[in-house]
Amino acid sequence: MPEAESEDDVEDMPLSLRLSIADTLTLGNATCGFMAVYFTTTGILIPHLTGSDESGMARHSAATAVILMLLAAVFDLFDGLVARKLRSSPMGAELDNLSDLISFGLAPAYFVLVYGMVADDAHQRVSALAAIVVLLAVVLRLARFSCVTMKDGMFQGMPSPFGALTVVSIVLLELPFVPTLLAIVGVAWLMVSRVEYPKPRGVLAVAMLSWIVGAMGLLAAWAFDAPGGQLLLQTGCALQVVLGAVIPLFATARRVNTFRDNRREARAAQLP
Repeated sequence: MPEAESEDDVEDMPLSLRLSIADTLTLGNATCGFMAVYFTTTGILIPHLTGSDESGMARHSAATAVILMLLAAVFDLFDGLVARKLRSSPMGAELDNLSDLISFGLAPAYFVLVYGMVADDAHQRVSALAAIVVLLAVVLRLARFSCVTMKDGMFQGMPSPFGALTVVSIVLLELPFVPTLLAIVGVAWLMVSRVEYPKPRGVLAVAMLSWIVGAMGLLAAWAFDAPGGQLLLQTGCALQVVLGAVIPLFATARRVNTFRDNRREARAAQLP
């Protein structure tokens, strides 16, 4: 019977080609990243190139693109949780890296590139260079993640989802071009740095999910021109940027304190 043959085909399929639930979530991550590029192109870039004055459309498209990146971060958060609770296919790690490259590398870099083309005080070529820096930082970070073994519960360098959302927040703040450019390059450097960041597990995962949901609400309020929507969005973006700057400071202070404690213990051990 055809159904029996279909079931046999699935069972005979190599294990490396079977998708798990976690892999499906990972593919949702990649889809969101691609659609973020789509809305950035059709709603912001094309109207600008064609001379359209529909600023509301650009606002809705920018909000939609960023919401899709946030949704990709949700998929990225849950695929790891599901993989630990259930199982992941042998190609799960590769799928995760490729999806992250699309959603947190290509999508925010393209957002920066388009910003350089549509903003009044921006310089297109310099913005393109900044976009390349962001993309390469994510590529290097993901490649290093696959090769370097870190202690449990920690990342080396700013995680790419956090970095992507920080880059987009910097753009949405609508600061002057030079500070915007320097801040974007600074985030790219943090992604390839050796600064340690905690993995989102337990309470931290819940806090991150709550922050993402809140950010989606701020973007929706801004897109539909709700009272105070612009101020709320800028406040949220500013908090994201401040958080991105504060975490490395705490991590550096912790490393310095650990180094000092180790030196004290070594000196105490040498005393008669």
